[in-house]
Amino acid sequence: MRELEELYTILTATDDLLRHGFIGDHEPLHQRVQHLMAELDGSDHAGHSFSSVTQETASVSDTGPGAATIPFVEQQDMEEHRRYTAMSRDEREARLHGLYNSVIHCERCPLSLGRTHAVPGEGVLDPLVLFVGEAPGDEENHSGRPFAGQSGEYLEKWISAIGLDRSTQVYIANIVKCQPPNSRDPRPLEIDTCSPYVYEQIQLVRPRIIMTLGRVSMRMLTGTTRSITRIHGTFFSWHGIPVVPTFHPSEVLRNPEWRRPVWEDLKVVRNWLADNAGLALPRD
Repeated sequence: MRELEELYTILTATDDLLRHGFIGDHEPLHQRVQHLMAELDGSDHAGHSFSSVTQETASVSDTGPGAATIPFVEQQDMEEHRRYTAMSRDEREARLHGLYNSVIHCERCPLSLGRTHAVPGEGVLDPLVLFVGEAPGDEENHSGRPFAGQSGEYLEKWISAIGLDRSTQVYIANIVKCQPPNSRDPRPLEIDTCSPYVYEQIQLVRPRIIMTLGRVSMRMLTGTTRSITRIHGTFFSWHGIPVVPTFHPSEVLRNPEWRRPVWEDLKVVRNWLADNAGLALPRD
């Protein structure tokens, strides 16, 4: 693993040189990564934009989820979006199968060097909810399935709690498809390289609503740089699809005080599905 980390450092340094040229006095790469991740962890200041496409974020309203839909410049142009919209179900299934193969054989970033399995995602077309996490962990790396470990079992409890079934009504994916070393947070280069996969998945799967799990997927799909502790449970929009951020299951397992906020976020999604997709409401 140490050798892979050293190789990764060399490759990312090469990417740094190709993108920015040689700058004799610029900070060491590991310090720059630390600064970028500090920005990602920040609460209210502008963070690093991981997408090469401009995003525009509006301020969040405090008057309730119905009034907090935030428009921003979408990651793919409207012409491409219309092409996806015109696809038949069979075309979407074939395209999704091709995307899976691309992910499994992907070597676009150095994370591919250390993986056991890439983790494309799984679920049904036209799901009621698409859950988007950050990156695979140990269990996912060994199985090739998203949310396969303890956090996956916990996520299944969330899904059941709002009256849904993982195998027939949801789709689950991650922003990054290969496990980062020691399950650390994905780095900017990894997110930039891998995020087109999940953007295409969303347009092929066509969920009724998206729930982001953790701050990385929240910021990628909402464009906001605000803290997840401030805006979880708030409505955003991605190509017209509602997006509701919440905490990552593994974070909640480590911080039990977030269980109540997550339950409130899940009820926001459940109530939206009841109003817009005919979901029968279970008792609280």
